Amino acid sequence: MSQRLQGIEEFVAAVEAGSFARAAERLHVTRSAVAKSIARLEARLDTRLFLRTTRSQSLTAEGHGYYERCRRALAELDAAEALADAARSTAAGLVRLSMPAMLGRLKVGPLLLALARRHPQLVLELSFNDRRVDLAEDGIDLAIRSGELPDTAELVARPLGAQWMVLCAAPAYLAERGRPSGIADLTGPLHEAVVYARDGQVSSWRFHDAEGRLVEATPPSRLRCDSAEVLLEAAIGGMGLARLPAWLAADALAAGTLERVFEEPRPFGFELHVIRPAGRYLPHKTRVVIDWLAEHLPPLLAAR
Repeated sequence: MSQRLQGIEEFVAAVEAGSFARAAERLHVTRSAVAKSIARLEARLDTRLFLRTTRSQSLTAEGHGYYERCRRALAELDAAEALADAARSTAAGLVRLSMPAMLGRLKVGPLLLALARRHPQLVLELSFNDRRVDLAEDGIDLAIRSGELPDTAELVARPLGAQWMVLCAAPAYLAERGRPSGIADLTGPLHEAVVYARDGQVSSWRFHDAEGRLVEATPPSRLRCDSAEVLLEAAIGGMGLARLPAWLAADALAAGTLERVFEEPRPFGFELHVIRPAGRYLPHKTRVVIDWLAEHLPPLLAAR
């Protein structure tokens, strides 16, 4: 690497991430490596770029001007790399992905295994958890998110369809408790549910009414957990009504171990997206993963 370029990427990352520690995570190096690179850069320039205290760091006036020029220079380098990258016919290199645990294990994971077989030089690092990771802070290239996205310019999102929800119960439960006729019956004394809850917060059930308005219901429950797979088994076992992703309940509905409780006026689903950090060029390896998910995941979620 040319000596003139040494330390520039670390410097720009430190400015954009807000700290040396977060820059280190973004670049997948140690904090001390970032600090040493920037110190060498300052020594070479004979200029102080950061004002540092034990609690904060900020750019000097010289640092502000230098950052703007370095940012534009790196953007040009990224664009040049993107041109070369686009000429490749196969994806190569590491892509880190985070995704919801259940959806990841049962749907996304098998898709990505198939993609990896098509691209022997592609390296995938998959994280299955329901925690909303910070892509920049955790060094994640892509994340799959269900539900509403924050209104931010820091992320770019691509739709992957929707997780349509169904209200279902075991035939034995319906025979014993009766069948609710509509949303209003769900919160009465006759019924109980198995519901999703995380960190002590119970998720309300969402529906669309006949006019298309969003309505919520929180039925009584005696089983609350953060695993939809466990809720599925509990519903099959007759422990209560369940609000489940249609793709997860599809086999049980087909086998008759679960039944739809009532036809909804209009289906409700949680939008699904794959997100990535905004800015900089999109590497070919990352584009290949996004395109693959956008093509193959929506049909797997289409059951309503």
